[in-house]
Amino acid sequence: MPHRSLSTPLFGLDAVMFHRGQAPAPDKRRRWLHTRAAQIDWKHISAGTPVLASTMRRYLDQCALSLRPSSVALFDTTLRQFAGYLLTHHPGVTAAAHVDREHIEGYKTWLAQRPGYRGKPGLSKPTLGMRMGHLRSFFTRIIEWDYDDAPARVPVYATDRPRLDRPLPKFLDDAQAAAFMNAARDLPDPLDRLIVQVLARTGMRRGELLGLTIDAVVQIGTGYWLRTPVGKLHTDRYIPLHPHVKDLIDDWLAHRASWQSSDLLLLDRGRPIPATRVDKAVHKTAAAAGLGHVHPHQLRHTLATQAINRGMSLEAIAALLGHHDLSMTMVYARIGDRTVADQYFKVTQKIESLYAATQPASTPVTLPAEAAGPAMRAVHAEASKRLLGNGYCARPIELDCRYETICESCTMFFTTIEHRPTIQAQRDDATAKGQTRRAEVYDALLQRLEDTPA
Repeated sequence: MPHRSLSTPLFGLDAVMFHRGQAPAPDKRRRWLHTRAAQIDWKHISAGTPVLASTMRRYLDQCALSLRPSSVALFDTTLRQFAGYLLTHHPGVTAAAHVDREHIEGYKTWLAQRPGYRGKPGLSKPTLGMRMGHLRSFFTRIIEWDYDDAPARVPVYATDRPRLDRPLPKFLDDAQAAAFMNAARDLPDPLDRLIVQVLARTGMRRGELLGLTIDAVVQIGTGYWLRTPVGKLHTDRYIPLHPHVKDLIDDWLAHRASWQSSDLLLLDRGRPIPATRVDKAVHKTAAAAGLGHVHPHQLRHTLATQAINRGMSLEAIAALLGHHDLSMTMVYARIGDRTVADQYFKVTQKIESLYAATQPASTPVTLPAEAAGPAMRAVHAEASKRLLGNGYCARPIELDCRYETICESCTMFFTTIEHRPTIQAQRDDATAKGQTRRAEVYDALLQRLEDTPA
């Protein structure tokens, strides 16, 4: 049966007349042609072009052996659309071997004229690229597989796919993320709290979250990890589990009804929750935080951006997010590249000294340390020095960073009483220089040592 949606006007009078084999009124002819090609089923294709239908169905059967059903369904839609286009506009083309460049160019034009998302004129570039990519794969593979019904060469070129924009991932900045997480802690619904906290603190995809099972939390060594199910990239992985998220999951499982037979972690009234339930939890949190629209995947982008801006390596981020290769992770390096930032500020200091030297004499000038005398450089360097565990950081105080206490701030960081003198010295150094954020970190470590039984 044809794929239908009762919420769309495509199945109005035009579709009824089409299924009766009647043409619509002249003013609806163009839309009817689009509808006929888009909604045609394999029964009609087989009746009109049995050879082409047989080739396409054989190809889809092979795809079903190695690809996900959702991917095969997309291929199916593309091939039906293309077959419907040929039946309507090129009825003489009855086999894949008859398809040439003219037919592909006509199909591209036909696609570009179709209504897009929510009735917007024209399909989006990603959709156009997807359709042309499906066709290119179809012709490439049936030639490689030596099908009898195959053209002499692939009629779809790589350049038929429109070049897509590469926008940066949308993420929450630090202030927005803080507001979002504060709102998440105050959500009245425990399921909402669990959904949002797991997404935000693990960087999981929505589908991975929905696939979590009740035994997903595992202990490895002294820490707890969250095992993600096999998902989008056909792999599973372990994610370090934040203690707060571990507590939320434990509390959720403790109050889970014993009669529920499903092994899924997230259930609502005994039933698996839909993807829209995840979206609503995130939207509810964003509204409470006074933010605009936030989608679940944006939390994944936010965690990756926060991690790379605070010194986490690309390799570690790729492992955390489950990326197959670093090319997927490099998109976040475009947001916060520490090497670029460090070199930029290094060069900026020299440029600023040039600007300062050319200012009018009446303008007060504060020279950087390297442009001052030896005594001033010594004073500036001493003020900038920050005591670290194994030495000092001499980064200029104007370019202060947050990396010097990144390990001490990590939930996986442990210390013992023999390190107390070093921590105390670091705390005193931070207090003397008015670095309250560093001082708070070391105060917390010292307090942890005080609370640890001897």
